[in-house]
Amino acid sequence: MEHSTDSLSKKVALITGAAHRVGAEIARHFHALEMNVVIHYRHSAEAAESLKAELEARRADSVSLVQAALDETDALPQLIEQARAAWGRLDVLVNNASSFYPTPMGQATLEQWQDLMASNLVAPFFLTQSAAPELAKNKGVVINIVDIHADRPLKGYPIYSIAKAGLVMLTKSLARELAPEVRVNAVAPGAILWPEGMEQEAKELVLERTALKRTGSPEDIAKAVVYLVRDAQYTTGQVLAVDGGRTLSN
Repeated sequence: MEHSTDSLSKKVALITGAAHRVGAEIARHFHALEMNVVIHYRHSAEAAESLKAELEARRADSVSLVQAALDETDALPQLIEQARAAWGRLDVLVNNASSFYPTPMGQATLEQWQDLMASNLVAPFFLTQSAAPELAKNKGVVINIVDIHADRPLKGYPIYSIAKAGLVMLTKSLARELAPEVRVNAVAPGAILWPEGMEQEAKELVLERTALKRTGSPEDIAKAVVYLVRDAQYTTGQVLAVDGGRTLSN
């Protein structure tokens, strides 16, 4: 049977929030497949430069850096244009950048609402809207990094959970809006990297409720993203949970 994957060599991917953690691992995986990568960052210039040097030590002139504050919506079209201009095309947009912190009821503020919505929902919509014509021309792909808590709200994090739930619907809505030229899918991580300051008891409780009884890694998320971009040619509007079976439990 003929394999359905297309070569990714020389195609271009923009990954938001790619200087660290999961975003950086996605960039590494794309780069290993001979893609050119555009690494977006906000404050992490040193980490972004370090990642660029790491990747370009393997293949010269294959990484571009773009700096932008994703809550400045008017500047998002320029971010897309910078990404496209690097190599004259854009094939993949990965909306990975995300703010994450608690907003317990009774203490949440409008500023927190606006900040969490900006990075987790507003920016992905307007970045995708700006990128859509170029992605359509190249039969491109959008991947949104959501969260299993989009479906199962995380106690103490209502605004974050609401924003990620919106990103799931954004994935489905834009898959319909941009078809048939552009596929739009999402990856929902489970216990991949622990939040800063999380107590050991809380970690153990999460793992006890995870079928595989262990954490995953940023590499697991990057592999899922590659699958949806390269291999899942007949898949759009879907959310792939990479959670070790966490959502099998109550």
